[in-house]
Amino acid sequence: MPSLKEIRIRLQSVRSTRQITSAMKMVSAAKLRKAQDAIIQMRPYANKLHEILENLSSSLKSERDNVYGQDWETKRILLVVITSNRGLCGAFNSNVVKKAIQLVDEVYKKYQLSGDLEIIAIGKKGADLLKIKRLPACQTFNELFDDLSFENVSKLASRIMDDFAKTKYDKVELIYNQFRNAATQDLVHEQFLPIAREEKFEDRFETQVDYILEPSKEDIVKELIPKSLKIQFYKALLDSHASEHGARMTAMHKATDNATDLINELQLHYNKARQTAITKEILEIVSGAEVLRG
Repeated sequence: MPSLKEIRIRLQSVRSTRQITSAMKMVSAAKLRKAQDAIIQMRPYANKLHEILENLSSSLKSERDNVYGQDWETKRILLVVITSNRGLCGAFNSNVVKKAIQLVDEVYKKYQLSGDLEIIAIGKKGADLLKIKRLPACQTFNELFDDLSFENVSKLASRIMDDFAKTKYDKVELIYNQFRNAATQDLVHEQFLPIAREEKFEDRFETQVDYILEPSKEDIVKELIPKSLKIQFYKALLDSHASEHGARMTAMHKATDNATDLINELQLHYNKARQTAITKEILEIVSGAEVLRG
């Protein structure tokens, strides 16, 4: 059984750890509120923009002018893996990297072996994990989360879109965590480019809205497609950013609860050890008194 000093030192250590995890939980909760507000405000706009674009694109006579919708033969693939710059958020980062590795091993293995698969890592933890798994990223963009704004994200989105337009890549896919609530994040793997062809409105029992367009429909679509793609890319990063703080808050909450349980257990052991020591001392005193009396 550990000595009283050892248990006391362990108690002090766990109490210090609980203070740290409790503080991190409160910090994450404050950051989560801001990040959650950002993604909640973005979603209606992004979804409505995508709906209008889908409505207009479905009625176009030709999609030849839409370079982002050209479904070429897949020869080169780009995976964009979105994680975080910091850890202590449970399985938030590892789940994304596991999904990327699974996708490469099961679907894109031949492209990896031929050198036709590239990975862009947004987030330091994802880049580090990919390097450990011997699937290093060709480029990293960790600084985006230092100042997460549409202007900064749109630069990277424009770069990826230009590379696709120049046929450097034939397919671009995103892997990230989508924010649902503070305790739940959905792992998402979606195609970014080319623009996936949606089902017709008639097949989904929806009615096509008859918009009054000025200028022409084709000109509006040409303007909307790049903007919509940038918005979708920005929304993915906002989702991941909010999910990170939610995952960290949940992880720190569980760590604080576990520390509390451990403190209670150690306190019980300490009390038992102290009681045993006191009983032993009393027995020694009584035994000494008996010897002197005899």
